[in-house]
Amino acid sequence: MTQDLPLSLQLKVITPRKLLVDEEVGEVSLPSLEGYLGVLPGHRPLFLALGKGRITYRMAQKEEVLYVQGGYAEILPEKVVVFTEQVEDETEQPAEG
Repeated sequence: MTQDLPLSLQLKVITPRKLLVDEEVGEVSLPSLEGYLGVLPGHRPLFLALGKGRITYRMAQKEEVLYVQGGYAEILPEKVVVFTEQVEDETEQPAEG
């Protein structure tokens, strides 16, 4: 017997001050302490410590990027919730190089 996998994930990015992201997405990439982790709908439950880096998420034909300085993520088959102290969007991040 196979279980139907969800077609999307609900992504929430939360700081102590506000809910920054609450979107339905197709894929999320998270900066863990061990490297980047890609999350698709139906992922097994996982609690993850985040390192410094980019959170990338895709909605239909659009990709968004946020920069975090660490935090935690709760990953469930239909939802990803990120808890972080500080977030910068792509326009606030200094160019690398």
